[in-house]
Amino acid sequence: QVQLVESGGGLVQAGGSLRLSCAASPAASGRTFVNYAMAWFRQAPGKERDLVAAISWGGGTTYYADSVKGRFTVSRDNAKNTVYLRMHSLKPEETGVYYCAADPSIDTVRAGSGIGSWGQGTQVTVSS
Repeated sequence: QVQLVESGGGLVQAGGSLRLSCAASPAASGRTFVNYAMAWFRQAPGKERDLVAAISWGGGTTYYADSVKGRFTVSRDNAKNTVYLRMHSLKPEETGVYYCAADPSIDTVRAGSGIGSWGQGTQVTVSS
């Protein structure tokens, strides 16, 4: 497993922007950060955790939930062991806890099941 720590959440007005960061510490896993596909999930109050965006180990392949395409951008800096989620034009329904996830398989992170590592989450609240 890899340790993941999210940051950057907060309160923002509808239409605003935030950038989330997820710092990874993979040393204990015996792998390096580049061995992991990464993803961001959102869990709204009373709802299941849903995939928001995912990125392959090299950053060359990205996936987005349809609802965020064109507004959110996932990226990674392998030199800093960090993955980012830039969010623009935020909507109140996007309020929730945002979780960072890591797994060697991009298919696993996209599926959202059986993921090896999760962060503690960071709260994003979008006010109307």
